[in-house]
Amino acid sequence: MKLIFAGTPDFAATALADLLAAGHEVALVLTQPDRPAGRGMALQASPVKQLAARHGLPVFQPASLKDPLAQETVREVAAEVMVVAAYGLILPQVVLDMPRYGCLNIHASLLPRWRGAAPIQRAILAGDAESGVCIMQMEAGLDTGPVLMSGKVPIDGQTTAASLHDALAALGGRLIVEALARLPLLPTPQSEAGITYAAKIEKAEALIDWRQSAMTIDRQIRAFNPFPGAVTTLAGTQVKLWQATPVMATGAPGELLALERDSLVIACGEGALRVTELQKAGGKRLPVARFLAGHPMNVGEIFGAGA
Repeated sequence: MKLIFAGTPDFAATALADLLAAGHEVALVLTQPDRPAGRGMALQASPVKQLAARHGLPVFQPASLKDPLAQETVREVAAEVMVVAAYGLILPQVVLDMPRYGCLNIHASLLPRWRGAAPIQRAILAGDAESGVCIMQMEAGLDTGPVLMSGKVPIDGQTTAASLHDALAALGGRLIVEALARLPLLPTPQSEAGITYAAKIEKAEALIDWRQSAMTIDRQIRAFNPFPGAVTTLAGTQVKLWQATPVMATGAPGELLALERDSLVIACGEGALRVTELQKAGGKRLPVARFLAGHPMNVGEIFGAGA
């Protein structure tokens, strides 16, 4: 099919690669404008733009699709479908109506649960047992359109935002290829029950409150891996925790209960966490043994001053 593809991050690049491998004609790629990134804050192309460049695809990076000139660029393509995945810009109704089959969104949740910007992290934070991908017919509302296809991915005690992202990206790529092959598909309206919204992740949410249960903090660590990283302090120094497991132990919230060769045991409001990987501000992610070699600790020290 003749497609327009709209997306920006790695999640979207996976779908674009699968569409190209399936033989679709991607006549235009929409992605967000280059952004400053890295220590030098040099302009950096999105993962979707980088992939498009490797395949010689035309790329269009409007600041908004509300601009009539930008809309004309989209209209001139005369695409059969626009595939959208984590694009990051609002599509006005006039754009949604342009392709023959409309615009299909690859959304990383089981709608209507977790509409919005951060469904992967919110699913882990909430303790959901599963997530998934919906291929949705886009309409003007925020992720409110009918679902054409869906698939599920389990969430367990080892699932991080990084691992769930990769599993959902791969599933999304497979589903959109299958959906395009089967168009037109019968749309299923979303249920009015069970609607939740996945608000954008704020860095302030990454601060660990040791008064919470070990299970809750464990989900926080996994949900914020790799970004922004669950953070606490020790002796006034910021420390990020990357890997931990809930264990049975008691103590004052934030108290270092045990120092083992390859782990730290830190008390929580309920239970404790055995931490196996952490990172000091400005340093690298390290296993506990290597971290302790450069940053000795003592049992009884308090992380986060108990909060």
